[in-house]
Amino acid sequence: MIDLQDKSLRPDLEEIGKYIRNPVFTEFCQEINNTYNCNEKIEYSGCSLEKGWNTKFKKSGKNLCTIYPREGYFTVMIVIGRKEKESVEEILPECTAELQTLYSQTKEGNGQRWLMIDLEDHEDLYRDILRFIKIRRYS
Repeated sequence: MIDLQDKSLRPDLEEIGKYIRNPVFTEFCQEINNTYNCNEKIEYSGCSLEKGWNTKFKKSGKNLCTIYPREGYFTVMIVIGRKEKESVEEILPECTAELQTLYSQTKEGNGQRWLMIDLEDHEDLYRDILRFIKIRRYS
Protein backbone atom coordinates (compact mmCIF):
# COMPACT_ATOMS: atom_id res chain seq x y z
CA MET A 1 0.00 0.00 0.00
CA ILE A 2 1.33 3.43 -0.91
CA ASP A 3 1.80 6.24 1.57
CA LEU A 4 0.21 9.33 0.05
CA GLN A 5 2.09 11.53 2.51
CA ASP A 6 5.54 10.25 1.48
CA LYS A 7 6.87 12.95 -0.82
CA SER A 8 9.87 10.83 -1.85
CA LEU A 9 7.79 8.09 -3.53
CA ARG A 10 5.67 9.35 -6.43
CA PRO A 11 2.89 6.82 -7.09
CA ASP A 12 1.58 6.13 -10.57
CA LEU A 13 -2.09 6.12 -11.54
CA GLU A 14 -2.37 2.36 -11.07
CA GLU A 15 -0.98 2.56 -7.52
CA ILE A 16 -3.40 5.38 -6.68
CA GLY A 17 -6.23 3.23 -8.05
CA LYS A 18 -5.16 0.32 -5.82
CA TYR A 19 -5.12 2.67 -2.83
CA ILE A 20 -8.65 3.92 -3.58
CA ARG A 21 -9.97 0.40 -4.30
CA ASN A 22 -12.89 1.70 -6.33
CA PRO A 23 -13.15 1.03 -10.10
CA VAL A 24 -14.99 4.34 -10.59
CA PHE A 25 -11.63 6.11 -10.18
CA THR A 26 -10.12 4.34 -13.20
CA GLU A 27 -13.28 4.88 -15.26
CA PHE A 28 -13.34 8.57 -14.35
CA CYS A 29 -9.68 9.08 -15.27
CA GLN A 30 -10.11 7.24 -18.57
CA GLU A 31 -13.17 9.32 -19.40
CA ILE A 32 -11.31 12.58 -18.78
CA ASN A 33 -8.31 11.36 -20.79
CA ASN A 34 -10.43 10.15 -23.71
CA THR A 35 -12.82 13.11 -23.83
CA TYR A 36 -10.23 15.89 -23.58
CA ASN A 37 -7.16 14.12 -24.92
CA CYS A 38 -5.15 15.09 -21.88
CA ASN A 39 -2.98 13.13 -19.53
CA GLU A 40 -2.94 13.17 -15.78
CA LYS A 41 -0.19 14.81 -13.82
CA ILE A 42 0.53 13.35 -10.41
CA GLU A 43 1.75 16.04 -8.04
CA TYR A 44 2.57 16.37 -4.38
CA SER A 45 0.75 19.12 -2.56
CA GLY A 46 2.20 20.62 0.59
CA CYS A 47 -1.07 22.45 1.30
CA SER A 48 -2.04 21.96 4.92
CA LEU A 49 -5.67 21.15 3.99
CA GLU A 50 -4.86 18.47 1.38
CA LYS A 51 -1.26 17.44 1.95
CA GLY A 52 -0.15 14.49 -0.15
CA TRP A 53 -0.27 13.14 -3.69
CA ASN A 54 -3.07 14.17 -6.04
CA THR A 55 -3.89 13.81 -9.72
CA LYS A 56 -4.48 16.83 -11.96
CA PHE A 57 -6.02 16.91 -15.39
CA LYS A 58 -5.08 19.94 -17.49
CA LYS A 59 -5.89 20.93 -21.04
CA SER A 60 -4.42 23.95 -22.82
CA GLY A 61 -2.92 25.16 -19.54
CA LYS A 62 -6.28 25.07 -17.72
CA ASN A 63 -6.79 22.79 -14.73
CA LEU A 64 -9.96 20.81 -15.48
CA CYS A 65 -10.03 19.07 -12.11
CA THR A 66 -7.86 17.70 -9.33
CA ILE A 67 -8.46 14.31 -7.74
CA TYR A 68 -7.63 13.61 -4.11
CA PRO A 69 -7.49 9.87 -3.31
CA ARG A 70 -9.34 8.45 -0.33
CA GLU A 71 -9.86 4.88 0.79
CA GLY A 72 -12.92 3.60 -1.07
CA TYR A 73 -13.65 6.84 -2.92
CA PHE A 74 -12.02 10.03 -4.20
CA THR A 75 -12.65 13.74 -4.05
CA VAL A 76 -12.84 15.78 -7.23
CA MET A 77 -11.99 19.46 -6.94
CA ILE A 78 -13.41 21.71 -9.63
CA VAL A 79 -12.89 25.46 -9.58
CA ILE A 80 -15.88 27.39 -10.86
CA GLY A 81 -14.65 30.84 -11.81
CA ARG A 82 -16.22 33.90 -13.34
CA LYS A 83 -16.11 32.39 -16.85
CA GLU A 84 -17.94 29.23 -15.79
CA LYS A 85 -20.35 30.64 -13.22
CA GLU A 86 -23.25 31.55 -15.51
CA SER A 87 -23.17 28.24 -17.41
CA VAL A 88 -22.90 26.20 -14.21
CA GLU A 89 -25.74 28.06 -12.53
CA GLU A 90 -27.86 27.56 -15.64
CA ILE A 91 -27.65 23.75 -15.39
CA LEU A 92 -27.49 23.57 -11.58
CA PRO A 93 -31.27 23.02 -11.16
CA GLU A 94 -30.90 19.84 -13.26
CA CYS A 95 -28.08 18.52 -11.06
CA THR A 96 -28.33 16.30 -8.00
CA ALA A 97 -29.61 17.85 -4.80
CA GLU A 98 -26.25 16.97 -3.23
CA LEU A 99 -24.35 19.04 -5.79
CA GLN A 100 -26.81 21.91 -5.60
CA THR A 101 -26.35 22.05 -1.81
CA LEU A 102 -22.58 21.81 -2.08
CA TYR A 103 -22.49 24.62 -4.63
CA SER A 104 -24.70 26.92 -2.55
CA GLN A 105 -22.73 26.20 0.64
CA THR A 106 -19.32 26.75 -0.94
CA LYS A 107 -18.24 30.32 -0.33
CA GLU A 108 -17.17 32.39 -3.28
CA GLY A 109 -13.81 34.11 -3.02
CA ASN A 110 -12.19 36.25 -5.70
CA GLY A 111 -14.99 35.24 -8.06
CA GLN A 112 -14.31 31.50 -7.61
CA ARG A 113 -15.88 28.55 -5.85
CA TRP A 114 -13.59 25.63 -5.12
CA LEU A 115 -15.94 22.64 -5.10
CA MET A 116 -14.74 19.52 -3.30
CA ILE A 117 -17.01 16.69 -4.47
CA ASP A 118 -16.75 13.19 -3.00
CA LEU A 119 -17.35 10.52 -5.64
CA GLU A 120 -17.77 6.82 -5.04
CA ASP A 121 -20.23 5.55 -7.64
CA HIS A 122 -21.22 5.91 -11.28
CA GLU A 123 -24.59 7.55 -10.59
CA ASP A 124 -26.01 11.02 -11.32
CA LEU A 125 -23.31 12.88 -9.39
CA TYR A 126 -20.68 11.35 -11.69
CA ARG A 127 -22.55 12.71 -14.71
CA ASP A 128 -22.94 16.14 -13.10
CA ILE A 129 -19.22 16.39 -12.37
CA LEU A 130 -18.46 15.61 -16.01
CA ARG A 131 -20.87 18.37 -17.08
CA PHE A 132 -19.05 20.87 -14.82
CA ILE A 133 -15.69 19.79 -16.26
CA LYS A 134 -17.02 20.26 -19.80
CA ILE A 135 -18.13 23.79 -18.92
CA ARG A 136 -14.74 24.46 -17.39
CA ARG A 137 -12.95 23.17 -20.50
CA TYR A 138 -14.92 25.24 -23.01
CA SER A 139 -15.42 28.47 -21.06
